[in-house]
Amino acid sequence: MGLYRPRAEANDRKKKYVEVIADHSEEGTVRPLTIIWGTGVRYEIDKVLEARQAHSLKTGGTGIRFTVRINGQTTYLWYEGPRWFVEAKTVAMPD
Repeated sequence: MGLYRPRAEANDRKKKYVEVIADHSEEGTVRPLTIIWGTGVRYEIDKVLEARQAHSLKTGGTGIRFTVRINGQTTYLWYEGPRWFVEAKTVAMPD
C-alpha cells in the first residue's frame, strides 16, 4: 500500500522564504538565477519571463514578482527585499 498524498488545492499555499542566487547589476536590476530550497535542493532558473511589482494574493506579501521558468514549468518568485519567497503548496495529512 502506497503513501497517501492528497493533491493540494490551488489556494492551499503558504509563504516559504527561500535562498536565491541572483545577479545584481550596477544599474540596480536583479535577476534570479537559482532557488535553493531549505533541504538544499537547487532549482536552476531557465528563464525570467517577467518582473513587475505585485501582491501575492494566495499568501500575502508584496514585492517584485518574477515569473520564471524552471524545467519547463512556469512559476512565481517574489523579491520582498531583502528576502525572497515562493508560494509553496501545503498538503493536509489525513487524521
